[in-house]
This record gives sequence, structure tokens and C-alpha cells, in this order.
Amino acid sequence: MPVRVRDAEVCSAFYPVRADAARAVIAYSGLDVAEVLPGKAVCVLVFVDYRDGDLDAYHEFGMAFLVRPPGQPGSTGLGDLRQAGIFVHWLPVDQRFTLEAGRTLWGFPKELADIELRLASPYKRCILRKDGRLVLDLLVKPGVPVPVGGAMAPLDAYTHRDGRTRRVPWSVRARDAKIRPGGALIRLGNHPIAKELSELGLPKRALFSTTVAHAAMTFGAATTA
Repeated sequence: MPVRVRDAEVCSAFYPVRADAARAVIAYSGLDVAEVLPGKAVCVLVFVDYRDGDLDAYHEFGMAFLVRPPGQPGSTGLGDLRQAGIFVHWLPVDQRFTLEAGRTLWGFPKELADIELRLASPYKRCILRKDGRLVLDLLVKPGVPVPVGGAMAPLDAYTHRDGRTRRVPWSVRARDAKIRPGGALIRLGNHPIAKELSELGLPKRALFSTTVAHAAMTFGAATTA
């Protein structure tokens, strides 16, 4: 520790969903969602091309929610958002080594899946299949440049595995980041995760979408949350 990613391309879409529905999805974790608006939580869908890192090269998809840190009193709006962490609910990958490492080191809910990334064109696309069934087809349209130019604020990621919720310190350094209001198109398949997303209200317009052409990340040791 820490485990380092030296270069990755990251595309994400942030969706407003009903807070009560999101709470039901992550109830097993013991965490509560952050409410960015009264009754509204945020579901994050992300796909990543890990090009160079300690866990080798692989593709990954993530379904996550912005959450309040354990013990943090509830509020609504920017105060909740500034202190939010991210709870990783589902994290399919396409390589077995990172699957085993992610589960063992941090408790990430990694599963093997077929993740097809199309990143060479102006639009970024992820086609995700699990057990021969389409989960989703997600297209992200890059927007305007964001002047991040370096390290972003550290963020706590949360995981739950084997009855234990963990906190994972996570930091990101980004280059060539872009953001766009909306900016995502999604088609759901017939997999159970697609049904879960449908019950959250997707497909719908994203709050915003982001792309990072070059990201470097650091993952610290997991601790019990």
C-alpha cells in the first residue's frame, strides 16, 4: 500500500434518483445516501480503461452512490455534497487478477464481465454484458475543458463485503478533464442490474457527465467504516 494507477481514462455520468429508492438499494451497507436536493440522491455510472497500474491493464465498470460518511448528521444540498463519499455497489471487471486483488484488499464488489470500451471516437461508449446478457450500453459525450490541472480533493470510497463496510482512501490526479450538462445516453438490457437501474428511474437525463483522458490514482489501505 498504497496501490497506484499511473494512467487511466475515466468516463462517468451522474444521475439524480429518488433518495428512498437509492436507500433501499444500499441498505445492506448501513450507509445513507447524500441528498443533493430534498428527496434526491445521486447514482454514478462510470467506466474506466486502466492502462498502466500496479494491478495491470483492465477494463472496469462501476455503479455507485454518493453517501454521507458514517456518523455524519444529515443535511440537504451543498453541505451534504461537500462531505460526501462514494459507495461502490457493483464493480465488474474483465480480468481475474484485479478481481481477486480488489475483493481481498478493499472488499470491492468485483465480478467478471464482458466490458467493451470504444474510446477512440469523439463519443465514449461502454457496452457491458454479464453472463451473456446485456446490462447496459452507455454513451458519454465529452464537454468543455475543466481547469483541474492536477490533484483533485481526496475522496473516501466505501465498500461492503462479508458483512463488513470498509472505508478506502482514494486520491486522483487528472489531466484533460471535461464536463458537460447531461451528456449521456443509456440503453438498459435485461440483466438484474439493469432492472435495478430501471427501478431507480433510468434511463433519464443525467445531471452531468465527465471525461478524463489521463487519470492517476492512489488507493490506500481499507479500514472498517
